[in-house]
Amino acid sequence: MIQINNISKSYKGRSILNDVSFTFETGKTNLIIGESGSGKTTLIRCMIGLSEPDSGEVLFNGRSFYKIDSDQQKEIRKEIGMLFQGGALFDSKTVEENVMFPLSMLTDLSYAERQERANFCLNRVKIENANTLYPSEISGGMKKRVAIARAIAVQPKYLFCDEPNSGLDPKTSIVIDNLIKEITEEYDITTIVITHDMNSVIEMGDNIMFIYKGIKWWSGAKSAILKTDNAEVNDFVYAAEFMKNVKSKL
Repeated sequence: MIQINNISKSYKGRSILNDVSFTFETGKTNLIIGESGSGKTTLIRCMIGLSEPDSGEVLFNGRSFYKIDSDQQKEIRKEIGMLFQGGALFDSKTVEENVMFPLSMLTDLSYAERQERANFCLNRVKIENANTLYPSEISGGMKKRVAIARAIAVQPKYLFCDEPNSGLDPKTSIVIDNLIKEITEEYDITTIVITHDMNSVIEMGDNIMFIYKGIKWWSGAKSAILKTDNAEVNDFVYAAEFMKNVKSKL
């Protein structure tokens, strides 16, 4: 579980986040949604230690990240898996080498043990016979699955996903959504997903926070988001659905 309490952050006198509190639950897919510029990315940066909040605290299973020493912070960082928006695979490394990379950086496993773990993770995301291929030789959907394999290689307690469906077709997006949800439940991970994709919200939104102009404006489960009378949430949800329908007719 991750708790954020009263997080505020400003840049050059401009308020980005204002007193945001929320609980991200273990074993569930926790979604952060909102318009571009609403503060979602800044919030994630504060949560993983890339940007210190002006006030408030971030607790990883009760450990207050900004109140512990640097060695303890490093231990928490070792428990975090990251799935970046573009996948962020290393072009010069093979699929297998990409998945092995965090194991080389963060563990004392032997080469054979790292290779075994990498292959286990690749099999878990249904990537076969692609170990020696390079990112340029596989599809966008496969790149995302390899990126997921890399993110779970170190057996994280916390998984952060930034727009995991960016650039993917609707069918592949559903595959990635289902995979993230399955892995979250299977390994009892606290998963946090930033997304603009309403299909993702409906497919895997166990616990959703809507941020509006740096403020937590609404929260609830996917079963509630289509029934809310919150005007800003409705504008976001139905504008996304409208644009999706327009694009499908072009």
